[in-house]
Amino acid sequence: MDLEVKGVAASPVSQTQPCSGRKNPLQQGWTSKSWAMENPCLPVVPRLDLGSLVDSDEECIQDAEAIVDDLTTLDRKALLQHGYADNPYTAQRTTRKSDAEVVAAEKKKQTVAEQVMLDHLSRAVISDPEQNLTTEKQEIAHILPDSKMAPIRFRKRTLHETKIRTQSTLTENMLSHKVQFDGRIISRNGHDACRELVGFFFTHDQSLTIYEYRQFGKNRTNVLPFIQKSIYCHQHGRRKGKQYQLGDFYIGANLTFLSSEHPRLPESIKENTVLTLRITNIDRGASDSLKTDSVEHDDINNQEANDRLVFKAIQDVLKEQLRKRGVRILTGLGKYLQQLDKKRNGLLEKADFKQALEVFHLEVSENDFESLWLILNGNGDGKVDYGEFRRAVVGEMNEYRKSFVRKAFMKLDFNKTGTVSITDIRKCYCAKKHPQVISGHSTEEEIKSSFLETLKDACIKSDEVSYGEFEDYYEGLSIGIIDDEDFVNILRTPWGI
Repeated sequence: MDLEVKGVAASPVSQTQPCSGRKNPLQQGWTSKSWAMENPCLPVVPRLDLGSLVDSDEECIQDAEAIVDDLTTLDRKALLQHGYADNPYTAQRTTRKSDAEVVAAEKKKQTVAEQVMLDHLSRAVISDPEQNLTTEKQEIAHILPDSKMAPIRFRKRTLHETKIRTQSTLTENMLSHKVQFDGRIISRNGHDACRELVGFFFTHDQSLTIYEYRQFGKNRTNVLPFIQKSIYCHQHGRRKGKQYQLGDFYIGANLTFLSSEHPRLPESIKENTVLTLRITNIDRGASDSLKTDSVEHDDINNQEANDRLVFKAIQDVLKEQLRKRGVRILTGLGKYLQQLDKKRNGLLEKADFKQALEVFHLEVSENDFESLWLILNGNGDGKVDYGEFRRAVVGEMNEYRKSFVRKAFMKLDFNKTGTVSITDIRKCYCAKKHPQVISGHSTEEEIKSSFLETLKDACIKSDEVSYGEFEDYYEGLSIGIIDDEDFVNILRTPWGI
């Protein structure tokens, strides 16, 4: 890649060091889905003259209408973050942190699983309506004419006699046939997006439940039901109205629920008609052992496969356009669509999306756009969630990468408000290990200022960053990075996660 900035030429391709020792994180259920590209090595980011970049603010593009195809100053400053990929995280430190994270994750899963078993084994006995039958017969036989004057032992009791056996009582053996999975809420609300959810699908009755794991400080935790145990159906997409089955649970799958059916959900979640959860990790061993040999092949599977091909064709066309301009385009597109959403319900019409693509010079053929719209607007109401539209058009990073984005934001958002002040970000961001700082070509403050400038450009408010804006920023960076571990280093090194 030949790139020249302010008279400083990039290193020629012949001098680029070959990639070696890259490892894909195919562990613990994580699946690497990096985009396939011809060159498996990450392009070397040229050393830039940061002094001249910082002084050239007049070159920054302020209006979306003024976007051009050439790289802008903000694009070049965003590309500086790629430098962390050339300075791999310390192996010893990575191993130590990874071991601690594995222990913490296993402890969390065990805590939630124990709480689920305790809740449902107790409730199956205590709340079973059949247990009233025997108790009521005994009370009727001994009831006195004036029930208020009757001895306490003859009055109607509200606590069931737990020694009675009923046919509907669950057993530990029944509940043990389950698949456990981790999930997150697809939302631009930072507080909701960072909720730690753990779900269970029970094969004996095809029911599922989801719990929220909360941690207060280092030692205090709480586990509460988020979605009550019941049999549910898909509420969106090709499978709308069909009951959830074991094959619907895999990494990257979406689970949809009607918010109105769950009155105890937080108000911020109930604002949307449909709650969408993304499965981020799953117990593959349990899932594989419970699956039958027969694999279901129906018309819906074929339709979903065709839908994915339509999305991929559009994403492949736009991928080259966004490789170097991803941060500016995706953050700008997010702000632009949010401004078009006057009703603040997340839904926009067909004309709005066409206008946004034209403004940001994202070229999608008319046939591809119509095919895309037919898929997304399945209910025919003429409106589509703009987050879903953008994911279909541009794509999104895999769950392994996104887990580190969430970790970084959760570390910054220690009050769990969903937003982080620019002041706190400046305090937490560490540029000491950036290659330009190590080599002496730039100062730590110059790298930090460049990052903050590009991040603030992605935000609607100048003094704070929301989770959605933070995610958009790293979504844009992710497009130009092939290897998962390179992307993870971009988050690990400056944020210390």
